[in-house]
Amino acid sequence: MALTRPALTRRQVRALVAVAVALATLTGAFVWFSGSEDRALDGACDGVLPTGEVRALLGGDEAGLDVTNRTEGTFGGKAAKTGQGGGKRANTLSVRCRIAAEGTGHIAVSIAGSPRPRAEYGYGELYTAVPARRTLPVPLGHGWSGLFATETARLDDAEDGTATTAVLLDCARRGDSLLITVETALRGATTLDDPAVRPDFVRTATATARAANDHWGCGARLDKPVRTVGLPVNEDEYEPLLGAGGTCAAVPTAARSAVSTARETARDRAPLESCVLGTRDGSPLYRLEAYYGPYAEDARSQYTRDYDYENVTPAEKPAGRLGRSAYWAGATCPHGAESALYLIRADAADGETRRRPDLAYERAALAAFAAASAEHHGCAAPTLPKG
Repeated sequence: MALTRPALTRRQVRALVAVAVALATLTGAFVWFSGSEDRALDGACDGVLPTGEVRALLGGDEAGLDVTNRTEGTFGGKAAKTGQGGGKRANTLSVRCRIAAEGTGHIAVSIAGSPRPRAEYGYGELYTAVPARRTLPVPLGHGWSGLFATETARLDDAEDGTATTAVLLDCARRGDSLLITVETALRGATTLDDPAVRPDFVRTATATARAANDHWGCGARLDKPVRTVGLPVNEDEYEPLLGAGGTCAAVPTAARSAVSTARETARDRAPLESCVLGTRDGSPLYRLEAYYGPYAEDARSQYTRDYDYENVTPAEKPAGRLGRSAYWAGATCPHGAESALYLIRADAADGETRRRPDLAYERAALAAFAAASAEHHGCAAPTLPKG
């Protein structure tokens, strides 16, 4: 009589996956159990990935899944399962995983602890970026601090099935946060233009955030499910600046610079806000941006790297002028969070603005934008550039 082997419990499966990840770290390769895609998926991103949502989004069939995973570093003194790191509040946590299904698409997830060690500044991106040049990311809403972003929001575009969702968790520990970023790329008939489809792209990120919040002891306040989400704002979706009620609210017009239109999003708890100012026909002239938490930290790091020839950058002073036509301001935010960073820059496509900068207007526009954003986020009145 043949003996039957008892099924592994979920805890045993996770333990086996943890051993596999540890062996992968030691050997420099990722090794999974033969024929055990389900176990690999359970262990992806240190075990916090919502497997049900992932399977549903990629078609619900585990066959043909390709899972890659990397977990390293510490968060708030707690080491990842690979056992690397160790200093209290090192916040070197970096988790990445990618799940691909042949013919369907892929999901790529990154989780990073903030703030990062100062030794990392100026060498590369501290956190995964969201697309924010051709379109403006929209806030998740529903009480979440997060963003929904795409390269393009045009129906039937080649990138129509690709979107990035970012969720920022403000942890109970003073100044610590977790940033969860999920890129979802689906092939086929999926279109972001369908409002019933867009929440599907967000669900993986919010479910991962809930699991990560518990797994790393973040203690952040979690909010409602995201049942509706807006569409990122395209380049041709400009409106009169007068009467703007979102991220461009209170920003003045300018006769000399011909600033009279705006592209904006709703103002919510988004950790990145944008307002694009343009001419009557919508041609962009200036871009205003507000960075909070890890995005502010990352922006300062990038300016340290890219503007090392300048005497002073946003990493050294709370306010100042950068280059021929750019100003920045800063504000202290509550609960020990990274100080907010506010920028106005002449749009790269408009050379005339750089040759004949309207500096007084740039300072006035930045002051209005920064003050409105800081007040909404509960930060102190911004420190502004003087000239």
